[in-house]
Amino acid sequence: MYPEKTNLIPANQPETKAKDDQPARAENIAAIVSYFESGIKDTCCELGIELEHTIVTDDLQPVSYNGEHGVQWILSELAAAYPEETRDAEGDLLGVSRPRESVTLEPAAQLELSAGPFSSLADAEETFKGFEQALATILGPVGEKALTIGYHPTAKARELKLIPKRRYQLMNMYLGEVDTYGVNMMRGSASTQVSIDYHSAEDCLRKLRLSSALVPVFSLICDNAPVFEGTPRPHPLVRTDIWNHTDKARCGIVPDLMDPDFTFADYAAYILDTPAIVVPCSREQWCYATRTFGEVYSHSPMTRDDVIHAVSMFFTDVRLKTYVEIRPADAMPIPYVIAYAALIKGLFYPEKSLDALDEMLGGVRNDDIADAKTALMEAGYNAQVYGRPVAEIADALMQLAHEGLEEDERHYLEPLASLVAKRTTLADAGLGQ
Repeated sequence: MYPEKTNLIPANQPETKAKDDQPARAENIAAIVSYFESGIKDTCCELGIELEHTIVTDDLQPVSYNGEHGVQWILSELAAAYPEETRDAEGDLLGVSRPRESVTLEPAAQLELSAGPFSSLADAEETFKGFEQALATILGPVGEKALTIGYHPTAKARELKLIPKRRYQLMNMYLGEVDTYGVNMMRGSASTQVSIDYHSAEDCLRKLRLSSALVPVFSLICDNAPVFEGTPRPHPLVRTDIWNHTDKARCGIVPDLMDPDFTFADYAAYILDTPAIVVPCSREQWCYATRTFGEVYSHSPMTRDDVIHAVSMFFTDVRLKTYVEIRPADAMPIPYVIAYAALIKGLFYPEKSLDALDEMLGGVRNDDIADAKTALMEAGYNAQVYGRPVAEIADALMQLAHEGLEEDERHYLEPLASLVAKRTTLADAGLGQ
C-alpha cells in the first residue's frame, strides 16, 4: 500500500536535514563526481538518440499496455529481432533490446527506441527507419500505428493507463501532487533526446551550459505538439509549459549551472539535496521516499548503481549522466530527428562552433533561460530572446551547424533548416506525426 499523500513534501521546499547529519555525504559527493568523470572519453563526435512513439489505433485512440494488441503484445512481436528481454517480478514484459538498440516503455506505454552511439548520421537514419518499418509491419495489420508527436493527439493524460511498473506508479503519485502537470508529463508527452560526449570535466560543463542556454531555441525549432488534452494547444511550446509545472526541484535548469564556477561537486550536491521519490529496497524492489537522497544515504556510501538510479530521477532540460543528454525536443518524424541530431553534432563537436556559441551565449544565466521560455511560449518566432530576435538566433545556429558538419552530412539539416527559414514549426504546419 502506498503512503498517504499528506506525507508529500513540496518539491521546491525539501525538508533537508543539516548536512552535518549526513556522515557519508562527502563520500556520496565523491561517488557522484566519480560517475560523471567516468564519462570522459578520449574520442568524440558520437551521438546517442532516443525517440518516443505514441501508439494509437488508426482513428487515433489510445493503445494501452494490456489487451489483445496492446503494447506488451507489440514488445513480444519485436522480440524476434530484439531477443534480450526485460521483465518485472510479475513477469510483465517491459523492454526488448539488441546490441546498440533498446526498446523500452515510458509511463503510459509510449514506446521508446534508444540507439547508438552513432558516429555517422547515415547509420542513425538507417537504424530508426528500420525500427519504424518493423513497427509498421506489426501494427498495420491490426489497425494501429506509431506516432512521433509531442503530445497525445486525442486523449487527456489522466485517461491514459500506467504500465505495470512500480517505479512509475510511485512517481505518478508524487509528481501528481507537487505541481499541476506532472501527470501530463508522464502520460501524455513524448520527446526526442540527443546525447553527446565530453573529453574533460571542463568540456562537459561547457557543453552543459551552452546546451542549457539553447534549450528554449531548440524547443521552438522542434515544436511538435499541436494538441494538448484533446484540444488545439493554447500556445506554442506545450511541453515547455508542462516541464515548468512538473517538479521545480528536479526539472528545468540545474541551480547555479550557468555560474562559471559551477563544478561536478555542485551538481552532486544538488542531487543529494532533492527528494528521492523512489529508492531501491529489498521489500518491494522500489520504495517510496520523500527524504532527500542525502538523507536516504546519510550513513551509507552510495554504490554506482545507487548513483545511476539517483541521476535518473532528475528531468532537467539537459541532464548529466556519463554523457550530456539534451532533452527539450518534441518527438518528431525521423527526417526531423536526424536533422536535430545533425544540428547538435554541428554545434557541439567542432571547437570553432563551441567558441562561437560561447561568444553568443556567454552571459546567459538561469533567469535569462526562464525568461526566454516565457517569451517563446507567448510569441514563438516573433519573440526576443537574449536581447535579439529568436529568428536571428535560429538562423545563426543553422549556419553554424552547417559549417561544423562534414560536407557529406550537411544535407541532413535541411528538414529543420527549411522550417526555420519559413519561421514555422511542425506543430504550426501540421506535418508532425
